[in-house]
Amino acid sequence: MSESEVQGNVTADDVAEAAGVSRWTVNRAFKKDASISPKTRSRVMAAAQSLGYVPDLHAAALASTRSNLVALLIDDFANPHKLVMLERLTRALRSRGWDTLLVNTLDPDDAAPALLNASQRRVDATILIGLQFDDEVLRTAHLARRFKKLIIFARGSEDPNTISICVDDEAATREIARYVLARGYQRPFYLAGPRTTSAHLMRKETFMRAWNENRGSTPGSAAVAAYDPLLSAQIVYETFHDTRREDIPDIIVCENDALALGAIDTIRHRLGLEVPGDVAVIGFDDVPQAASPNYQLTTYRQPITDMANYLVDVLESREAKNLDRMFLGRLVVRESA
Repeated sequence: MSESEVQGNVTADDVAEAAGVSRWTVNRAFKKDASISPKTRSRVMAAAQSLGYVPDLHAAALASTRSNLVALLIDDFANPHKLVMLERLTRALRSRGWDTLLVNTLDPDDAAPALLNASQRRVDATILIGLQFDDEVLRTAHLARRFKKLIIFARGSEDPNTISICVDDEAATREIARYVLARGYQRPFYLAGPRTTSAHLMRKETFMRAWNENRGSTPGSAAVAAYDPLLSAQIVYETFHDTRREDIPDIIVCENDALALGAIDTIRHRLGLEVPGDVAVIGFDDVPQAASPNYQLTTYRQPITDMANYLVDVLESREAKNLDRMFLGRLVVRESA
């Protein structure tokens, strides 16, 4: 299909004639980093708008080594923090001229086919946000050898073929443990999310180790199959509904806020206890719901905006190595603990 057909018979030549510039200048005006004066760019854009001209991005990508398109593979939509990450990431990408191909990989069997499909779309990078990307899936992605960059966002990864951009889980969890110890809690319980074979969170292990180092004991724990407040609520109920009052933990430390919100709902409405009077709760992420009057959740805030901006830096970097980065957030203290 010719450019005239794609643009409805309005071509770059038409815009060039209307603006009194060359076709080459029109092409440069639509490139983010091209050398062109603001006055000339404005004249070209005005002419393009009046004629209804939009450049053929696919054709432009074929003529370039960069498409400015990334594939974003995401699952676990029951976790409210996923929506926060998605909003911050797409905002950072769009502000710097990048477009996004969004793929929902909620089904465990979707991850490998989605990665292979993304590799055929001529994307500049693939960004993974979720739980379904185990070692075998990452090996498949690497063997395809079509990804310029394979980025795991908000989780650490030891896979040498990926770039990991995440919060420092160990430093963050040690800060949480210090807070729990300083507040005098005696019977903590750790509520973890699903265990993954790759891109693994180190929060549970770090809290257990920190508590054992200070108190010489290992807290009880349970795991939830997904970061879903409803599943979390059920697990907390099943774990404690027939437990003697004096044996119920005085604080539940949760791997993320989705689990914490579910835990608070069950403590209050199914176990008939008070938060924090009977059981305190701490989360991780600082999702918007955490600050609501219903929860007032003490939690660790990830610096998602900084992480998203760094991800775009990685996309635009010519470097291929040593791009992993861990960030520090901060503990946000509210009424729940």
